[in-house]
Amino acid sequence: MGTSSLPQPTLPPHARIFARPDVWMEGDAITQFTRVAELPGCVRAAGMPDLHSGRGPIGAAFAFEERVLPYLVGGDAGCGVLLFATTASPRAVDKLERRVRTAMDEDLLEDCDPLEVFDACWHKGAKGLTEVAHVPDDIAAMAECERELDLGPSGDPAAYRDPSHGRALGSIGSGNHFAEITRVTEVRDEATADAMGLEKGGLVALVHTGSRGLGAQIGRRYGDATLTGEAIDVYLADLAGAVRFAQANRFLVACRLLRALAALRRDKVRGVLDIVHNTIRREDIAGCPVWIHRKGAAPASRGEATVVLGSRGAPSWVLLGHGHEGALASVAHGAGRRMTRTEARAKLATRYKRAELGRTAHGGRIVCDDADLLYEEHPDAYKPIEPVVASLVDEGLAAPIASLVPLVTVKQ
Repeated sequence: MGTSSLPQPTLPPHARIFARPDVWMEGDAITQFTRVAELPGCVRAAGMPDLHSGRGPIGAAFAFEERVLPYLVGGDAGCGVLLFATTASPRAVDKLERRVRTAMDEDLLEDCDPLEVFDACWHKGAKGLTEVAHVPDDIAAMAECERELDLGPSGDPAAYRDPSHGRALGSIGSGNHFAEITRVTEVRDEATADAMGLEKGGLVALVHTGSRGLGAQIGRRYGDATLTGEAIDVYLADLAGAVRFAQANRFLVACRLLRALAALRRDKVRGVLDIVHNTIRREDIAGCPVWIHRKGAAPASRGEATVVLGSRGAPSWVLLGHGHEGALASVAHGAGRRMTRTEARAKLATRYKRAELGRTAHGGRIVCDDADLLYEEHPDAYKPIEPVVASLVDEGLAAPIASLVPLVTVKQ
């Protein structure tokens, strides 16, 4: 594991970072990870090869006994990845880009009451859209088939009930979030890929986003608190609402991509995968119940598929989880940053012209009107995806199923 030249802290015995020596690791991230692992009640800590620093460590999972720390989830509660494997026919990339731009500009729920939309998605996730008046028929039909999340009931939404949240549904958000049409380029596990509807050359809608301003509001409400007893139940009920809301948001963004592919029908969808990598769940370690906090750590239970996201110029990988107990049945959620946003703007603006940023090394297109974001989210600002995935495979956390190379990437 490569690190910065500064002295690094010694990890406590119950903590481990799962990264090969050729994966560069930010020194501040290791320090932050160690501090959390040393907190009272932490019984296991797993750092992923995409570990980097934030308000709390990003790319990590922590197990706590009898306490919950909301700040470890942060202000993007429920963030995750939604994948739709489609039967859509291939199109020229330039034409596909135009269709994506049109779809992203549509007001999907223009005739709907935003408070009614918020209430439905808070309590029932994407499936709640079937109960909202004036939702377009094609979206309602797709929502009918969406899975109900395995969560406790959502809490009282009164403190968060704002039409702005309802109007935000179907938007990507800033930062590292994106919507992408990808092509299945390499298949390593044909049987599992086939069961998921992933075939070489097939087109896949891939969405990475979360709960938008709602998650940030919940994060502010709980701040740096450490919760015990009944306070845990109150927070988890709010978190459940945010996770369901985030699921609905991913679904609506994906509907835009499916419209661009002329595939917004269930008979055009081969398979669906939806995972949450920012959340807290009650799970067992060696038969003992603990609270697993995941922030930028994708769940990877044995036999279940998961996704590790590439940068806009690198493939994402669909993996099969091995349920590695030492890693808290988790894997990295992406490549992980190696430059701060400020560093990326300063360094990459001298390396690349603005006109060069609309295309990727793979011939893909970037839909983004924010020049700063184009530099901040440039592939050079991230670690290479290959050693990150190799770390997960070598450590026995997961096995590769298929790679997804981006054709059109949307950033907002």
